[in-house]
Amino acid sequence: MVKKPWLYLSPEMAYKLAPLALKFHGTFYPTKKLRWQPFEWKGIHFDNPLGISGGVDKNAEHLKDWWSYGPGFLELGTVTPKAQQANPGKIIDRNQDAMGVWNKMGFPNQGLARFRKRIEKLNRPYATPVFINVGKNRNTSNENAHNDYIRGMLELVDFADAFVINISSPNTKGLRDLFNKESLSAFLNPIFEARAELSESSQKPMLLKLSPDHTDEQLDNILQVSLDAGIDGWIFTNTSATAGRQHGFPQEGGVSGAPLTELSKTALVKALARLASDREGKLIVSSGGIMTPEQVFERLEMGADLVQVYSALIFEGPGFFETVARQAESR
Repeated sequence: MVKKPWLYLSPEMAYKLAPLALKFHGTFYPTKKLRWQPFEWKGIHFDNPLGISGGVDKNAEHLKDWWSYGPGFLELGTVTPKAQQANPGKIIDRNQDAMGVWNKMGFPNQGLARFRKRIEKLNRPYATPVFINVGKNRNTSNENAHNDYIRGMLELVDFADAFVINISSPNTKGLRDLFNKESLSAFLNPIFEARAELSESSQKPMLLKLSPDHTDEQLDNILQVSLDAGIDGWIFTNTSATAGRQHGFPQEGGVSGAPLTELSKTALVKALARLASDREGKLIVSSGGIMTPEQVFERLEMGADLVQVYSALIFEGPGFFETVARQAESR
């Protein structure tokens, strides 16, 4: 693989400069529509099933810029009620040989107010569906976490096609404890009760983003509890707290990219088997370790409705969307 020019920069410098490059492209190029394998779900139309994962555009700053590259949908965020900084110390790294990315960011974002002020300026309908990934501030206790997610939903309900509930990041201390059997119902039920109080048109679909590190027993419980709560679908998966450490990444934080490929695929296979009789109307999104067009097509053939990429954009660049579209046409 030919090394892209930005990979000669340090991970931190590339992370800081990427928004400028995006803005430059979005300024001079119009929205691009790449139509392949179109998909409809709950009245939402996707020109193609390949989108951007949460964490790429945390503050809704670059929707038009990303649309100039032709993704099928965007996931914005994670956004929390209050603005917060990244975790202290080093927060991002990559390993070119392993095609792996490590981060310890911890939901750095500008908060709900600035997110809303920015996104409400955009005309509807959007160029693509927009999912909004909501989270809790790190100083909010798990017992009160549902309030942060409810606040995110209520503040942004007019601007989302669907919401993503993110409790699977390994970078907020104790966040994944909300997946515990004794905690998940108490967390999810108030969120869905709050949604039920909204007008029918404002009851947007809600997806739960899962970790690739769940045991089989945990996965079974999470799927059942979320089904009982009224979940509309799932994203398989977030970054891993266990994968990729042999490549020199720190023990804390989360790893994505190629070291996550098999874990994420395994989670998808197990979930699809578990959901065989409960899948009707539910959205299945595959994310994690999808680095090539062939892997995009593989996840779709495995049964995913949609596919998301993050690390592939770091190593291949935003032109990845057009590369996949061209190969889809020739299949």
